[in-house]
Amino acid sequence: MRHVVGGLRLLAAAVGLVALVGNFVYVLGFSTFTSFNYFSYFTQQSNMSNVVVLVGSGVAALRGRSESPLFVSVHALVTTYVIVSGIVYGIIVAESLANGYAIGVPWSSQVLHFWIPSYVLVDWVLAPGRSRISWKVLGVVLVYPVVWGVATIVRGADVGWYPYFFLDPAQVSWPGEFLMYNAIALGTIVGVLTGLIALSHLRPRGPLAGTAPPPGHVDQPGGGAGSGAAGAAGAQEAGVASGVVVSPGSVSAPSSPSASSSAGSSSRSR
Repeated sequence: MRHVVGGLRLLAAAVGLVALVGNFVYVLGFSTFTSFNYFSYFTQQSNMSNVVVLVGSGVAALRGRSESPLFVSVHALVTTYVIVSGIVYGIIVAESLANGYAIGVPWSSQVLHFWIPSYVLVDWVLAPGRSRISWKVLGVVLVYPVVWGVATIVRGADVGWYPYFFLDPAQVSWPGEFLMYNAIALGTIVGVLTGLIALSHLRPRGPLAGTAPPPGHVDQPGGGAGSGAAGAAGAQEAGVASGVVVSPGSVSAPSSPSASSSAGSSSRSR
């Protein structure tokens, strides 16, 4: 199973990389194109990060290693950003069609905005071996989007270009529409990550078949009621086999030779 999961992740990373290059070639023909503008899109940045994460998680699965707690947290964050990019783009396309104008959606954009987000969501839901994500990750999920948004607005005011309409003061009114659209975007990010974390807690635990636990993982010795009963039963069986009656829960350590000798001499003296 781990070979299938690892292979699919590496394949998805390769497809994502090809789509990024294809999309770059596609937008070369636009008069407003500049290399910096291309890499300023949230979609491009999140998908480039996703390629790295998919390669890392794919190689880990193929090598039989589980993802470390830090890596799986980064995995959750990047997966969230990729999914939200697809949601936002889908809304923008739908809104444009409703207003009578169409946005060109080449194959590269379809892959980056629809196919890759769909894949990472399916992978998160179905792939085994996912560690539980700490709810504390919610506290950092908005750091990157807010920093990206502020930097984009500052740069946009300088160069007169914005990657998304809801950041452009010429297309949305301040403060009403601006705050509303951006609050929806940030709320969607928090909502998606909340769902991913919840899934990591609800899904049955267990590593990929044949994988080793992540570095730093320590298996706790059996300490439940079941393990205590099993230990007592084992002690009883050992006692019966040696001709000694052992009561459950009262297994004593073997006495030392000196203690046995003392007991014997005491008995003879009596």
